[in-house]
Amino acid sequence: MRYVMTVSPDFAPDRIAGWYIFNTWLQRQLGEHIHLELYPDFASQREAINNDEIDLIYANPYDAAMLVREKGFTAIATPGNISDEAIIAVAAASPIQRVEDLRPGTRIAATDDPDVNLISMIMLEPADLSIQNVEIQTVDTYVLVAKRLLQGKADAGFFLKEAFAGLSGMIQRQLRQLVHSEIYVIRHVLLAGPRLQGHLNDLQELLPAMPADAKGKGVLASMGLQRWELQDQEDTEFMIDLMDTLVD
Repeated sequence: MRYVMTVSPDFAPDRIAGWYIFNTWLQRQLGEHIHLELYPDFASQREAINNDEIDLIYANPYDAAMLVREKGFTAIATPGNISDEAIIAVAAASPIQRVEDLRPGTRIAATDDPDVNLISMIMLEPADLSIQNVEIQTVDTYVLVAKRLLQGKADAGFFLKEAFAGLSGMIQRQLRQLVHSEIYVIRHVLLAGPRLQGHLNDLQELLPAMPADAKGKGVLASMGLQRWELQDQEDTEFMIDLMDTLVD
């Protein structure tokens, strides 16, 4: 059988090769043919999910809820010591010093990353801002979010913390963080679809053992990860409930 794996579109572009390496490693370990399909945005990825084209996905927390509760996916593992945190940043020269300085009509550059945008909008609440009274400028990548800030086309930008850290030093020096989240328990998660249920035990054994194997450790390094941590059903349900609470 041919399976399809995909990755949430918010992963760092410089990790593309790492995911292909991981896919090759996984095929050899499972003895199965797995095709890695990377989508340019969340909309096209969700279309593939709705068409039941995906069997294995490294999903953002927002989509994990839908995948588990509507599509029958099972959580396998999360990346060790990496949580999904958001940053709201401005240009270094901006007169805005804190979130409360932002006003209705603020121009915000953002990607279509749902959990980052959700967390960031919550962090704007002290300024009495909501989706109804700000101008959201959606761009394809976090580099373009930064570019909008540097060009003066946006007043603030929403970033995934990991993506912000991945910006070049030159770009980071021209930006300034206003606020960042500290939620800790919201993470991307590797999920297996219904057709891969027969390999759940294999995946649960293989992934945590990767750091103990030289090749496995190298594969993790190429992805920017140190290890995988198994994600049980209770932890998954807690994260989904938390995401539901944030949405409400």
